[in-house]
Amino acid sequence: MANKGRALKGRIRSVQNTKKITKTMELVSTSKMKRAQDRVAAARPYAAALAEVIGDLWTPELAEQFALLKQPAPPTKGGPTRVSLILITSNRGLCGAFNGNLIKEARRRIEALEARGYSVDLHCVGRKGAGYFKYLGRPLASDRSDIGDSPTSAHAASVVGPLIDDFAAGRIAGVEMVQARFQSALSTPPLLVKVLPIAPPARTGRRPDYILKPDAATILESLLPLYVRNLVYRGLAETAASEHAARRTAMKNATDNATEIVQLLTRVYNRNRQAVITQEIAEIVGGAAALEG
Repeated sequence: MANKGRALKGRIRSVQNTKKITKTMELVSTSKMKRAQDRVAAARPYAAALAEVIGDLWTPELAEQFALLKQPAPPTKGGPTRVSLILITSNRGLCGAFNGNLIKEARRRIEALEARGYSVDLHCVGRKGAGYFKYLGRPLASDRSDIGDSPTSAHAASVVGPLIDDFAAGRIAGVEMVQARFQSALSTPPLLVKVLPIAPPARTGRRPDYILKPDAATILESLLPLYVRNLVYRGLAETAASEHAARRTAMKNATDNATEIVQLLTRVYNRNRQAVITQEIAEIVGGAAALEG
């Protein structure tokens, strides 16, 4: 009984120490999520305004002048046979099914593209995605683990810049991206984004009252690469915010589970201690009775 009591006390201390770690990680993720959420909120209005301007300037005639707007021919008609897929995951784990869902979406898209006759160049941002596909033996076109959870526009430019050049030169048929969509602290589903070719943004239905200087073609020449880089930056920022939200939820669940386990083990320990005390009292009473008899 004494050995069992010591073992239970050791388990209780172990779970309590684990609970302290998970609680600390939950608080850290909550703090980081707030900062990452602010970056996402700041990026969305700029992206919406940029898309609105491109939508107002876009015409079928102008679209023919820019490689980033042209839809390549399919492989069966002599078009490029390669597609670049950017997979954004986290560098660290302990965030539930977050990375697993992103990897599953990337695998689904790879299978769909290969079924259509394309070969897929996989560009991984984050150790978790890269580690998974390396384990499967799939070669990676690029592997970035230096961006972390504080992405910048320079990071986005370094990721997508070479792909813009490849697409403009006709070496690849398109660029797609698998990211997380930060909807709320509890909802961060994977999202497939088509990066290139640029789909013409939806027009607002109003007549833009612009005085263009220089002309629309010159403005689009500068805006289109900026739009692509901003799209990738938003993907990096939203995935970073989603990672912290997923880790916060996972650590909160772990903390709650640890609390329940401590309560259960404490009840078992108290029952065992009461049983020991009851047995000792019974032995004393029995001994006293034997002496009296």
